[in-house]
Amino acid sequence: MTEIVVQTKKDGKIIALIENGKLLEYYEENDDCKRKEGNIYIGIIRDVIKGMQSAFVDIGTDKNSFIHLKDILRQVDEKTETFDDSIKIEDIVKPNQKILVQVKKDSNDQKGARVSTHINLPSKYIALLPNSDIITVSQKIEDKKEQERLIKLVKENLSENNGAIIRTSAQNKEKEIIEDIKKIENKWNNIIETSVSPKLKKAKLLYKGENIIEKMLMDLSDQKIDKITVNTPKIKEELEKLKQENAEYKNIKIELSNNALEKYDLEKQIEKIQNRKIWLKCGGFITIDKTEALTAIDVNTRKIHRNSKFRTNSI
Repeated sequence: MTEIVVQTKKDGKIIALIENGKLLEYYEENDDCKRKEGNIYIGIIRDVIKGMQSAFVDIGTDKNSFIHLKDILRQVDEKTETFDDSIKIEDIVKPNQKILVQVKKDSNDQKGARVSTHINLPSKYIALLPNSDIITVSQKIEDKKEQERLIKLVKENLSENNGAIIRTSAQNKEKEIIEDIKKIENKWNNIIETSVSPKLKKAKLLYKGENIIEKMLMDLSDQKIDKITVNTPKIKEELEKLKQENAEYKNIKIELSNNALEKYDLEKQIEKIQNRKIWLKCGGFITIDKTEALTAIDVNTRKIHRNSKFRTNSI
């Protein structure tokens, strides 16, 4: 049995994916730190930094966002094409110019968000790549004939100048993919229609990316989610509405519980994964150290390699 548990607290919410009582995924969403990744904005170029081939874009947030020339030019398949570094950013964009961008990396205390004109609109079976001719398939789909069938099907049903990433959940599907393409392209057309409105004089949010729960449901669409347990009527109401809007969620049961984390001793399981040192069933352990620049993970497999000279691997 696979289920999602959502526990709302004073300053945000805890979201956990459970399979047969075991914690598989765990997220914390804080109200003070609003997630912008995936959001699409009509932005305004404020400064062009020639030496860095970059620019700062006002998207209506506290800090201006950052964009590199590569993220302004047409998206290319890096396996077969190379970036033309002779192009100058000052020839492409000018201060006060409007630009349609998507947040690829959220802002932090020191930096604004990283944005790109390479839009990625995820849906159940594909991720739409507007203004691109790239059509690629998830590496998890290994059958060559199925890959070819999916590429042909998507290519035949996509509008001109649109590309796509075909998701794992598309395997062995046909009618559902065609309907999904129509749905996500309609969403994109609405975004474009709003972005070209002459009434838009300043930066504005045009599309809000999926929240963690919506993203989990979308990413797990090829698996069966049996139940979602929540602890507030508001979240339950929101999920019931999402369920009505998406026929594929019709069999998911949504339950209300005062303390959803009491199930399966989830608080203890969460406490374990938050420790710096995590013991493994094999007798080894991993240590996790987070810094601003990177997260270092050290794997100690001493019991597995007790007869080996080398016992510790770092990744």
